[in-house]
Amino acid sequence: MSGAPQNGAAGDGGNGPARTLRIDKWLWHARFFKSRSLANAMVAAGRLRVNSQPISKPHYQVRPGDVLTFPQARRIRVVEIAAIGTRRGPATEAQTLYTDLAPPEPRRKNDAAAEAKPAERERGAGRPTKKERRETDRLRG
Repeated sequence: MSGAPQNGAAGDGGNGPARTLRIDKWLWHARFFKSRSLANAMVAAGRLRVNSQPISKPHYQVRPGDVLTFPQARRIRVVEIAAIGTRRGPATEAQTLYTDLAPPEPRRKNDAAAEAKPAERERGAGRPTKKERRETDRLRG
């Protein structure tokens, strides 16, 4: 056996920055997950693809140029790894670790309704009844 690391953590013999990193650790560094254990669970469940190949091992080594596809909240994230981080820094630093390839999410009708101001009521009319509230909701869509 040679003196080179077996896990591929530092392909240059330890003289420079690591060129690969565990997928769960990279997702945590890039701030896609609040903890490594959450990232680990998502990868172990088989919900992550690296370069279109399903991955279910959290110890899988990723490198710059790899494309990751995974679900997050209610959207599918497609990101290309731009760099391997050395720490979990602030959000601005984390955003330099990847390039987002997913198209921007279209606005939903619910978001527009949330931004609309509440319906106007005459002064002294009191709180709307359930029937009046349903009618208002029907008018808004």
